[in-house]
Amino acid sequence: MNERLERLLGGPETSWLLDRVRHRLERGMPPNGSVTLKAATPEQRRAIERLLGRRAASGASLSVSLDEVDRVLRSSEACPEGLAAAVVLLRGPVRDLEQENALREAAWSKAFTELNAVLADRPKLSGWRLWVESTGLVRRCADGPDEARALLGRLTAILLRLPHSGIPIGRLAAETCGDAHALDEGRPLATLALSAARALSGLPYAGDGTADARRRAWAAVGVHLDNLSSSVLCLGIPGDEGTPAGRVLAITRAAGEPCLLTLRQLQRHEAPISAGLIRICENPVVIAAAADELGARCPPLVCTNGRPSAAVWRLLDLLAAGGSEFAYHGDFDWGGIGIASAVHERVGWRPWRYDSLSYEAAIASVGALRTSPLTGRPGETLWDPALSATMKRLAVRVEEEMVLKDLLADLADGSPV
Repeated sequence: MNERLERLLGGPETSWLLDRVRHRLERGMPPNGSVTLKAATPEQRRAIERLLGRRAASGASLSVSLDEVDRVLRSSEACPEGLAAAVVLLRGPVRDLEQENALREAAWSKAFTELNAVLADRPKLSGWRLWVESTGLVRRCADGPDEARALLGRLTAILLRLPHSGIPIGRLAAETCGDAHALDEGRPLATLALSAARALSGLPYAGDGTADARRRAWAAVGVHLDNLSSSVLCLGIPGDEGTPAGRVLAITRAAGEPCLLTLRQLQRHEAPISAGLIRICENPVVIAAAADELGARCPPLVCTNGRPSAAVWRLLDLLAAGGSEFAYHGDFDWGGIGIASAVHERVGWRPWRYDSLSYEAAIASVGALRTSPLTGRPGETLWDPALSATMKRLAVRVEEEMVLKDLLADLADGSPV
């Protein structure tokens, strides 16, 4: 190395100047213009004076023209190739940060290739995919593109199994990831998979983080955390003597009492259940009121209790297998529409006071003082497209409890929907 170059720029007093120039070069900027050092020491000031061959301007800060430094290095032959070459000689090769960033971003994009291929046929997850990108969730969960690619590969395998007709979360993890604990709370994959499950169910992607919210989100796509906490509330469903669940149904139906069945009980009841027309409601208050007023005279009624749990899906599947038909009522809000759509997609149903005309009638019956503004993300109502349009136009929320009198009257007369 040129000894004069080392003497002019290689000392600790000019290190700050080399750092500034190197910073510019790494970002693809030319080494020109000027740089300023605030609160320069006397030694730093003297070093610049030796470099430029003149006294520096007075003051606390020290400004240096990079163009002048370049001319000095060339003319003195301390570095005939100029300032940029001097930085390389003194500090080693300059990184091309722009190229490094481009390669890194390309690697991150490639990590999503497998997931993107699956999501191309899952438009319901398109918004979630944009949210994952915008929040940087994957980058927080993975330490680099290689780890992200493996993580997203496992996530893709899980999404290919969702929604499911009913599977324990440990079994889902074992079958898709080779690790029964891959979806345990707090694991990176669990965070990503749970947000996707919420998206599939029309729920907010982030959720509130409680154990109950987590359980409900997984249950909405047919994944249960255990088969005892997942349950379904019903009334008037016929039973049999073949299984414990069948006997419980028979006893509670005869007594006119609500029946709460766990997923475990329903998993051990394999025979289809024949019950004719099944009315489905969203809120437990309908079951309670029907038991109080009608008792054993109440026709078969199943409650989703908000987002259907794995136990709800299991009972509906058994009823569908037995040839039952379904009629549905729920809250007139966008959350209720999401629940209704999920049930409609799973087992099909016809509206039970749950169409556009019924919505307008409910508003008129309830009165403006007992309603609230409609909020949330609108959804489609495939059973009656006019309902979604009317809800957007009137923007009023009507809870199921507000029309309880009408629902009980329908149950009392047993008229077909």
